[in-house]
Amino acid sequence: MISNQILQNTIDGLKGITRIDLCVLDMEGQILASTEKEPENYGNEVSAFIASPADSQVVHGYQFFKVLDESQLEYILLAKGASDDVYMVGKLAAFQLSSLLTAYKERFDKDNFIKNLLLDNLLLVDIYNRAKKLHITTEVRRVVFIIESSRERVNAALDIVRNFCGSKSRDFITAVDEKNVIVVKELAPNEGYEEMFKVARGMKDVVVQEGEDIHVALGTIVGEIKEVSRSYKEARMALDVGRIFFAERDIIAYSSLGIGRLIYQLPIPLCKMFIREIFDGRSPDDFDEETLTTINKFFENSLNVSETSRQLYIHRNTLVYRLDKLQKSTGLDLRVFEDAITFKIALMVVKYMKYMETLDY
Repeated sequence: MISNQILQNTIDGLKGITRIDLCVLDMEGQILASTEKEPENYGNEVSAFIASPADSQVVHGYQFFKVLDESQLEYILLAKGASDDVYMVGKLAAFQLSSLLTAYKERFDKDNFIKNLLLDNLLLVDIYNRAKKLHITTEVRRVVFIIESSRERVNAALDIVRNFCGSKSRDFITAVDEKNVIVVKELAPNEGYEEMFKVARGMKDVVVQEGEDIHVALGTIVGEIKEVSRSYKEARMALDVGRIFFAERDIIAYSSLGIGRLIYQLPIPLCKMFIREIFDGRSPDDFDEETLTTINKFFENSLNVSETSRQLYIHRNTLVYRLDKLQKSTGLDLRVFEDAITFKIALMVVKYMKYMETLDY
């Protein structure tokens, strides 16, 4: 459960304080970590020590200790020397390793619980029972963040985000795939979406590297632990919808998806039928670049003819001519609000269909 690197760092630190060499072995006598460059092999002695009822003993100038995790034997610790001082250091080292096992086991159990909670793998009664055993508060406001990186470096990002959130926070930082870091953040009573956007910006800034495209999505704020999975699904949808309709945004919330959220849930056959009805078999891709630029700028300026013509550096009459031409080819007059809404939705539907086609390849 504890990595060999952590074991090595622990006994290196203890040796730096006590100047006594230490060695950690598994149940088969294999060396997992040692402060000696060429430690001796004590496989046979370890097997005999495991079988004995003794908690410690001296063998060939080394003191052997058993490292337990809730009465379960996990490691054998060797301390070089036979003096009382070495015995005391060995007992302290064994206690330290036992404490590490307990801490990492609890962390592993919490991480496993949160992953299953996010993925909806738990019954409602199990959620509250396990949360109680793990000392996790059930009725507190939380929100889920997903940090997506274009590079598959999730382990490094996990460590960075953990440092950002702080070791004493009651937030949960985990990963359920190879590209995304998930943060289940607990909110203070006075915190809301404005503060969460600032948190999302901070997460992005600490994770991002030069040339890397980082996106952060967040679900809605929920009040009970059973609703955390919903916030996660919302954040996941925000990532997908943002990728389709709001590519320019690096931070996006589920609550800001607007009509894009509805389009994302439409079946593709219905979308195709809608486009055929609106454009009579044509596609917005068939429009020339000038027409598309005019349409997008007209929408950006809330259907204001004067402001759109000014930003396009064209005469008002030229813009009116283009809009009239578009009306003849599509039957939709963008100066009429209802037609403009229909056209805008149609453009978004086409964008959604294109995105779904890329997933099929």
